[in-house]
Amino acid sequence: MADGSWCLIESDPGVFTELISNMGVKGVRVEEVWSLDDETMNQLKQVYGLVFLFKWQSGESPSQPANISDRESDNGVFFAHQVINNACATQAILSILLNAKDIELGSELSNFKNFTGDFSPEMKGLAISNSDTIRSVHNSFARYDPFENETPLAATEKDDVFHFITYMPVNGTLYELDGLKPNPINLGSCTDTDWLQKIRPIIQDRMATYASSEIRFNLMAVTRDPVDLYCQEISELNSTLEQLEKKRSEGNSKELDEDIQKIQNQRAILQQELSFEEEKLQRWKKENARRRHNFIPLIYNLLKKLSETAELNNLLENAKTKN
Repeated sequence: MADGSWCLIESDPGVFTELISNMGVKGVRVEEVWSLDDETMNQLKQVYGLVFLFKWQSGESPSQPANISDRESDNGVFFAHQVINNACATQAILSILLNAKDIELGSELSNFKNFTGDFSPEMKGLAISNSDTIRSVHNSFARYDPFENETPLAATEKDDVFHFITYMPVNGTLYELDGLKPNPINLGSCTDTDWLQKIRPIIQDRMATYASSEIRFNLMAVTRDPVDLYCQEISELNSTLEQLEKKRSEGNSKELDEDIQKIQNQRAILQQELSFEEEKLQRWKKENARRRHNFIPLIYNLLKKLSETAELNNLLENAKTKN
C-alpha cells in the first residue's frame, strides 16, 4: 500500500467497533440493523447515529422534502467533504462521533474536533486525510496482499462502488451527512426519542429507488456500549436489593420477599445478556485478528507439502472432474 493511501475496510460491526475503540473513544458499540420494523428499532438503545451502506451511482441526488433547504445552517454540525478514496466508512463513523452528545472521545479526537471547529467542510476533509492517527487506525484493517499494486486502479463504470453515509440528530434537527455532497442535508426537526421513527421511511424510500436492481444494503447503528448499560442496570438492582434486604432484616415481610425475588430474577436475566455481549466482543476480537493475519505462508507450505506427497495432483484432477 502506497504511503498516504487508505485501504478498503469491511462493513462489519466488529470492525467498526474496534476502529472506534482504537481511536481512543470509550463506551461506544456498533450493531448491525437487520430490519426497520418496530420491534427491531425499539430494541436499539441510546443510538447516536446510523451508518448506511449502498451502491453509489454517479449523479445521484439526495432524497429530501422539497421544502427543506440543504444549506448548512449555524446548527453546530461537524461536516467534512470526502477528499480521499476508500475513507467513507471512517468518515461516516467520524460524523457520528464528532456530532453526538455524551460520547467520551478521548484526547486525540477531542483535540481534532477543537482544532477543526471553524474549518470549512473542504478543510475538515483535508484535516481527516492528513491525520496520521485516523489513517493509521483505518489502515490497521488492511488485508495483506502480496500482489497489491502500489498505485490502485481507479474504479470504472463496470465496477460496483459502495458508499457510506450517516443519519443522525444534531441539536433538534435530523441530518443526512454525506461527504460527497456540498452540505449536510436537513431532513426536518426531530427529538432524541423520535428520530429513529422519522428516519425509517427515508431509508426505506431510498432503498426503494433501486427497485429490484439492487438488494445489497447494510445498516449499522452506533450506540452506547450495551456492556456499560447492563453493568449500570445490574448495579442499580444491587443497590435496590441491599435496601430491601435491610428492611427485611428489620422485620419479616412476605411482600418484601416477593419484591426481592422479582429483582433477583431481573438481575439474572441482565447478567445473561451481559455475558452474551462480552462473548460477542471476544468473538469480534478473534475475527479481527484473523482479518489482519497473513495466511499466504500457511497456504504456500500447505501446497508444498501436498505436492511432495503427490496429493496435490489428485486434488487438481478431482477438481477438474467436478467442473
